Amino acid sequence: MSAKKFIVVTGVSRGCGRALVEWLIGDGHTVAGCARSAAGIDELRKQFGTPHRFDVVDVADDKATARWAGEVIASHGAPEVLVNNAATIAGNAPLWEVPASEADAVLRVNAGGTINVIRGFVPAMVKTGRGMIVNFSSGWGRSTSPEVAVYCASKWAIEGLTQAMAQELPRGMAAVALNPGIIDTEMLRICFGAQAASYPEPGQWAKAAGPFITRLGTRDNGLSLDVPGVPTE
Repeated sequence: MSAKKFIVVTGVSRGCGRALVEWLIGDGHTVAGCARSAAGIDELRKQFGTPHRFDVVDVADDKATARWAGEVIASHGAPEVLVNNAATIAGNAPLWEVPASEADAVLRVNAGGTINVIRGFVPAMVKTGRGMIVNFSSGWGRSTSPEVAVYCASKWAIEGLTQAMAQELPRGMAAVALNPGIIDTEMLRICFGAQAASYPEPGQWAKAAGPFITRLGTRDNGLSLDVPGVPTE
């Protein structure tokens, strides 16, 4: 039986983040998570009691993220696994037609939010000399498609910052860029429409992603990985 871990996950109110939390807790791990949705966080608090904790946090807000990270570390210690899942996407459009507000939101959440969470939690992880950082990337972080240019930019950023951070981490720690695959989530429906229904739903995805994430180790440092068995195109 694998050792149980303390795992922090962002973007937990729906989709892959919610499904991953449910799988991790079902497997015996302790989870702290955040999301912007107060209703979603309230549901998780009612569904899962202590020692788990869930808080309303916008990861694009550095001060709020730093405050949350400090509270989590004070109550639970440094996480053994940090999963940067929180993300958003703009509506399908040529790059020059994407409203500035949508473009800014995608970059602030997907790239900036990941950096904010890393800044909040990784120093405490470095002090312990152990820990895995899993930054969710995308197939669109390694390839491109029309009408999703800003999302591609945000996920290509994840690939680059993960590889650079992997070179900075001390021995005993690791960072990976993980493409979760194509999953039938609300976000996918924004760009795929009805076609999204032909892909695995989040609960099914979590049964593959959960074991894969919890088994990652220092040997994987700096790698760009895919969740096995999940469609990537």
